[in-house]
Parts: sequence; C-alpha cells; structure tokens
Amino acid sequence: MSEQRFHRPFGQGQGPRGQDPYGPAGYDPGSDGYRRSSGLHRFLGGSPGAVLVRLIFLSLLVGAGMAMLGVTPGLLFAQAYDTIQSLMALGFETFHDAGRWFVAGAVVVVPLWLLSRLFARGR
Repeated sequence: MSEQRFHRPFGQGQGPRGQDPYGPAGYDPGSDGYRRSSGLHRFLGGSPGAVLVRLIFLSLLVGAGMAMLGVTPGLLFAQAYDTIQSLMALGFETFHDAGRWFVAGAVVVVPLWLLSRLFARGR
C-alpha cells in the first residue's frame, strides 16, 4: 500500500494559497483531525488492532493446515535441529570443493573481465 492514502486535489501537495490543505502530518478521516503516523503504526504496517486480528486469523489457518498434515511445532524444531547438526557434521569438505570451483572459475572470469575493462577504456 502506498504511503499517500488520499489523492491531493490541488496538485503537488499545495493548496490554492501554497499551503498543504491536509497539514504536515496528513489527514486521518477515522479520527477528528490530524495525527502523526507513529513509529509503531509504520512498523506494524497498520493499526495494532487490525494487525492482531490478521495475525490471529493467519495463525488459525496455518495451524489447521499443519494439523491436517500431522506436523507439530516440536517436530519442526526437531527437524531443524537435525538439519543443522547434519550440516555441521559435513564439516568443511563442502567449502573445500566450493573453494576449488571458485579458483577454477576465477582463472577464466578475471582475465576476461580485465580484458573487457581495458578495451572499454579505449573508447
């Protein structure tokens, strides 16, 4: 959603006398007057009540889907722990192979890049 909620009928935010008709903080039709958008409102992406209702609804939907699939939060954490543990068990063998690939690629890429820069400089 864009930051500017309402179309400003006078053009570039200026009223007929050069003033902003909506004030420095913008106009909120839900309240009686002008209000500054708070940091909490910007951080949450809406009013705290609306965000809470959305989070509750989404939590119910995701929880129902997980229950249908037989997935529990404990199972998710256990699988994440096992995955991290198996990645650590691999050790640095993967990094050794990736390092060899990097050097092999750099032997081709760096000279080509250097030549392209030298020829581009002559233009």
